[in-house]
Amino acid sequence: MASFDKLNKKITQCRKCERLVAWREQVSREKTRRFADWEYWGKPAPGFGDPAARFIIVGLAPAAHGTNRTGRMFTGDRSGDWLYRALHKAGFASQPNSESRDDGLELTNCFITALCRCAPPANKPTAEEFANCAPFMGDEFGHFFDLWGQDSRNSAIVCLGGLSFNHTLKLLATLGIEIPSPRPKFSHGGEFQLGERLYLLTSYHPSQQNTFTKRLTEDMLDSVFNRVKQILNNK
Repeated sequence: MASFDKLNKKITQCRKCERLVAWREQVSREKTRRFADWEYWGKPAPGFGDPAARFIIVGLAPAAHGTNRTGRMFTGDRSGDWLYRALHKAGFASQPNSESRDDGLELTNCFITALCRCAPPANKPTAEEFANCAPFMGDEFGHFFDLWGQDSRNSAIVCLGGLSFNHTLKLLATLGIEIPSPRPKFSHGGEFQLGERLYLLTSYHPSQQNTFTKRLTEDMLDSVFNRVKQILNNK
């Protein structure tokens, strides 16, 4: 869609956060030994997926040698291995792995975005950096909300991790979505209905820290996306 192309161009040209610009470009120059022959993306990452999706996944930020290298959300690192494998099993991804922007992967009825579009040092964006990126996700959400308002089908948002959940709630409130009171708390497998047809679900992030320690298992992640399938089928 033309509106998405325009937004993605705006995202990839952003240089607002000096710290993030310096870090992402340094990583792209210095690389890491196992990816020495790669030409790193080294720019902010646009969203990826179906522009007519009913289901949005919200991540945290690009990995230095994952998305910052490949230019596609959750591509080229172990977190992405877990995520796309689960999406493939649930029928949202055309293949179980995501290695590069030209590997043929397509998403169906699913769109992946993130709170921060540049790889941050130590994987920790600052509050100011989150704020600078928030309008990008706001524009993406606005696109989908306009689309979703055209019929009576269910839609879903899945937040990966507590930071994603908290920032997404704040953004939804600014977009006029009524947040339940008391305010929802993050937990794996959480599910909250926001209005008549919009559901917000939560999952632990498929980070190495969570998957290596088995805080998040494949079955746990699969259960979240299986529930999304039920919701999208109006069940």
